Amino acid sequence: MKKVMETIKDMDKILLSISIILFVFGLFNIVTASSQVSVVRYNQSLYNYFYKQLLILCIGFVATIVILSFPTKSYYLFGKAGYYVVAALSILVTFRGENWSGNQNWITLPIIGAVQTSEFAKPFLIVYLSLLFEQFYRKLKNKKIKHYDAIGKIVLIGSFFPIIIFTQKDYGTMLIITFIFAILLLTSPILRIEKLKIMGVAFLLLFLGSIFLLLSSKEIFSSAQASRFQFFDTCSRYENGGYQVCNGFIAINSGGLLGVGIGNSRQKSYIPESHTDSVFAIIAEEYGFLFTSLLFFLYLVVLYRILKLATHVRSIRGKYMCLGIAVYLFLHIFINLGGLFGSLPLTGVPLPFLSYGGSFALALILALAIVQRIHVEYKNEKIKI
Repeated sequence: MKKVMETIKDMDKILLSISIILFVFGLFNIVTASSQVSVVRYNQSLYNYFYKQLLILCIGFVATIVILSFPTKSYYLFGKAGYYVVAALSILVTFRGENWSGNQNWITLPIIGAVQTSEFAKPFLIVYLSLLFEQFYRKLKNKKIKHYDAIGKIVLIGSFFPIIIFTQKDYGTMLIITFIFAILLLTSPILRIEKLKIMGVAFLLLFLGSIFLLLSSKEIFSSAQASRFQFFDTCSRYENGGYQVCNGFIAINSGGLLGVGIGNSRQKSYIPESHTDSVFAIIAEEYGFLFTSLLFFLYLVVLYRILKLATHVRSIRGKYMCLGIAVYLFLHIFINLGGLFGSLPLTGVPLPFLSYGGSFALALILALAIVQRIHVEYKNEKIKI
């Protein structure tokens, strides 16, 4: 008990408090956001999605305790093992996965149920790359020796998930993982000239791959996915791809300054995914502009606390884990809201803390637990470079 109290004492309490507040608010908001889908569409209990999300949060709580109990040095075993397990499951999903809205990115596992393995690829990729940067740090910084073996391993580990997820047609997740890898690579200890060479080879392969796909006449996007690229003036295409975004606009505009009241959203009857990727529209409608501004502020504080830790923590692995997780959170917020506001294609990317979704919520909790473990070690000065 004493050890638990000491661990809690050394956690980032501001980050912890905001995370709990956002998760709890998101959990209770799911009741109203999913009411139309749960009761009318599926004839289930009003609290159907609430209980499912609550179970995931409870599992996440247990996982957090486990993560906080192990030093980040142990990630050389557990982090790498987790990466390869998720990689193996991703390959299985590619061939045996279930199709959902044009994406073949789900698999039903015994006892566990439906899992979106690509969500767990994000935190495990961040952990593994961070460990590789630390492992090869001195070698990569040494200009007198060749680095091809270290760089080759980093590129192979970093590019596996974007490639395999591309074959599953989950382009939103692929984009996020690609950006996470790219930003970690650009900030890595790899020499600048070698980074330029990697980028040159990557652009060449991307160009050649694009030509091959065009010449092969294979359908890259489903009709539903292709329609999302026409994200400008969506309401003029209300019945041809703009239905969800346009109703999101109506919901946000209807909220005004103070909102229409909890549970009084009208647009949740028209927005197809009102409790998942479009949950912000329902929040804006029911709670109004002032409340959503507060949510934006809390998001900024969360990102600031993680990035601040990245600049202060002593270990190389800790710096890159915090940076990667901050990028991971930011990209989810940016892409989700960008699609909802009609500035980006709508990709189905969930909004952190607030969207319903077991795989994403659990992956997010794991990522935040890793940040807290790094903060505990930073406070205790147990890590030496």
